[in-house]
Amino acid sequence: MPVTIKDIARQLGISYATVSRALNNKYGVDPQTRQQVLETAQSLHYRRNDLARGLVKQRTATIGLIVPDITNPFYPEVARGVEEAAHEAGYSVFLCNTAWEQERELLYVRLLAEKRVEGLIIAPTAQTAETIETLLTGQIPVIYVSDTQNNLHSSFIAIDNVRGGYLATEHLIQKGYYPIAYLGALEDSLTNEERCTGYIQALKQYNFSEEPLLYIGSYHSQTAYQIMCERIAESNVPRAVFAVNDLFALGAMQAVREHGLRIPQDVAIVGFDDIPLASFPEIQLTTVAQPKREMGQLAFAMLQQRMTSPTSPPQRTLLEPHLVIRKSS
Repeated sequence: MPVTIKDIARQLGISYATVSRALNNKYGVDPQTRQQVLETAQSLHYRRNDLARGLVKQRTATIGLIVPDITNPFYPEVARGVEEAAHEAGYSVFLCNTAWEQERELLYVRLLAEKRVEGLIIAPTAQTAETIETLLTGQIPVIYVSDTQNNLHSSFIAIDNVRGGYLATEHLIQKGYYPIAYLGALEDSLTNEERCTGYIQALKQYNFSEEPLLYIGSYHSQTAYQIMCERIAESNVPRAVFAVNDLFALGAMQAVREHGLRIPQDVAIVGFDDIPLASFPEIQLTTVAQPKREMGQLAFAMLQQRMTSPTSPPQRTLLEPHLVIRKSS
């Protein structure tokens, strides 16, 4: 059983109120008594119940962060930015991983609401803003990160995915690669849709009238690898691939190399995110970069502003992407 102030009071033969005042450094406690309380608390391994104290004050100094895939290096960098900014402001962060499951995402939203977090930052699995905000009934402010939610009442910070998709595809076109395939996932993901839109816009801008090559699978770590293996087995390999993220690009690279093809001589590959692995000497992946850590820091700043002013209008920030050219293209 956890030690309480009642246990300390019984051991010292003093009132609960005196113990409480001593532990919270309040006035009206004899210095010698205060010292005895602190020493007894330490010897009994007493821990303050900050959550209970926070509920009394209607403040828990906690926020929730929900991400879809903690194994994708993009999200730990975002989480790092959130945690750094939150810690500096005196907040603790509950981190939840949904594994791209919408039901699990909603379960965590309910759980964190029950924990009385003061705000939520969510990298959503899909276009779930209306469902989440209906669930929360406006009681907890939410910031969506890395996804531009369509809900009129939502606040978000994200990269300009359409522009990023355009830059990646334009680069491949200008290098003379064609046909170019788009390797993506989860057709109900707004991020996927926007990057694919940028890909299609670039093809149209450069007057390619053929149907786009869309390779779509699930957001599973092996999806890109399996899709590329299938295309190679069918002798239907595109000259270049633009992948929805760097993990998909790495899966495509693995499949290409395992089948004896060269990058970029046989297949050029471009990713999105610029995760740390992308710059490794043996990988050298061309990719669209996002300021991941800064995105997390800005997400918390936006959340803090909404926690302070709940009736303020939605904040929407689109960051500008830039292309990092390496040896894969």
